[in-house]
Amino acid sequence: MSDFSSFSGSNVLITGGLGFIGSNLAIRLLELGADVTVIDSLIPEYGGNLFNLSGYEKKLKINIADVRDPHSMKYLVQGRDYLFNLAGQTSHIDSMTDPATDLDINCRAQLSILEACRQFNQSVRVVFASTRQIYGKPDYLPVDEKHPLRPVDVNGINKMAGEWYHILYNNVYSIKCSSLRLTNTIGPRMRIKDARQTFVGIWVRRILEGMEFEVWEGSQLRDFTYVDDVVKAFLLVAENSMAEGKIFNLGGNRRISLNELAETLVNINGKGSYKKCSFPAERKKIDIGDYYSDYSLIKNTIGWEPETTIECALQKTLEYYSRNIKSYI
Repeated sequence: MSDFSSFSGSNVLITGGLGFIGSNLAIRLLELGADVTVIDSLIPEYGGNLFNLSGYEKKLKINIADVRDPHSMKYLVQGRDYLFNLAGQTSHIDSMTDPATDLDINCRAQLSILEACRQFNQSVRVVFASTRQIYGKPDYLPVDEKHPLRPVDVNGINKMAGEWYHILYNNVYSIKCSSLRLTNTIGPRMRIKDARQTFVGIWVRRILEGMEFEVWEGSQLRDFTYVDDVVKAFLLVAENSMAEGKIFNLGGNRRISLNELAETLVNINGKGSYKKCSFPAERKKIDIGDYYSDYSLIKNTIGWEPETTIECALQKTLEYYSRNIKSYI
């Protein structure tokens, strides 16, 4: 396994760098000796939070900018060795109620970023944060990268286009791009004030506030990836030439029903309660049912696999928000 020494002294740009995964990635890169710049629009509905990099402000550069601004991106991509492209609109419901904004952020902006790289920094290595949502309702489980792509919402369609822009620019313009299809990522610094980013976030908020949380249906099977494992995947893919032009699934080390997940969360917290509910009508239409990933391709290609158990992931998440919840709600 890599010691990630290639990042020492490197010049790194992270879009969406004040968000959940982006901030955790930024901190890890600082630990590895990289020169880090993060970009974030800090639009309130999305995941950016200045507190995510509290204590690190003097160790990196924070640029409050919108990836939809091509003039900013043309300047910001110059001189970078690595670009971790995590900026995006993640809410599936928001994508259905405001599809034009989702198109701007998850589609047009991605093309603009890649054009900036083509014109001003063709040697940069780019890793794009994609999503398992683009598969839609699975035909078979576990889902591998050969599964048909059949998104069930606007967000999935636009993320699919954003991903394939990256692969196209790799194939046509030789800009080294890779894509990671993330499943349910959990951990410190995720959005917990609402369910825009992940339903686990609102579960964590409610249980720590002593409130009952809702489990919709509950029998659905999912896999969950702890954020530190996701960060490791981004780093491995960025430094490995065998990942260029490739698309990889990430996944968890076991599948778990939402009922079991809720019970595990309550047990680890030592108290709390939840109730089972039917799906809200607007969510039922875009729910994909059971989903868990086959991540053997990335394991066999560059050696990544999840290391953190769901119990450990929930424990670390609860401990973080027990200390910092006021900064997230």
